[in-house]
Amino acid sequence: MPTDHRRADRVAEAIREEIATFLAADAKDPRISRLTTVTGVEVTRDLRHAKVFVSVMGDEAERAATFEGLASVAGHLRSRVGRALRLRLAPGIEFRPDESIARAARIESLLAQIKDAQPDDRAGDDPDSGEASRRPSSSDGDADD
Repeated sequence: MPTDHRRADRVAEAIREEIATFLAADAKDPRISRLTTVTGVEVTRDLRHAKVFVSVMGDEAERAATFEGLASVAGHLRSRVGRALRLRLAPGIEFRPDESIARAARIESLLAQIKDAQPDDRAGDDPDSGEASRRPSSSDGDADD
């Protein structure tokens, strides 16, 4: 059965490439933003359903319009994918938002803020400042006894 799983992975990757090519070159719907990226595809084992994860750069109105446009071309894409991959049954295509790119950008900006704030907030706690040499060692206290 591992070959079935590998086939689903290969079909998912081929679907991703076909849809990305369509969006880059052949999409004529003005609602679909040019800043749309197909980030991944999940296909069920029976190859009947495909979830296509899409990242759209822009404001919320642009994203909503893009997903409306993608929903309207889903039937055309289903037949195109079926022909291109020579599948007996073309999978139903469902577009889902992929927020991982936006989430990664947000994490990067937060890390940059922390990095910028770190020298100001931790100026006195520098481990290389020799603070440990100013502390008495346990042997210093024992020498007085």
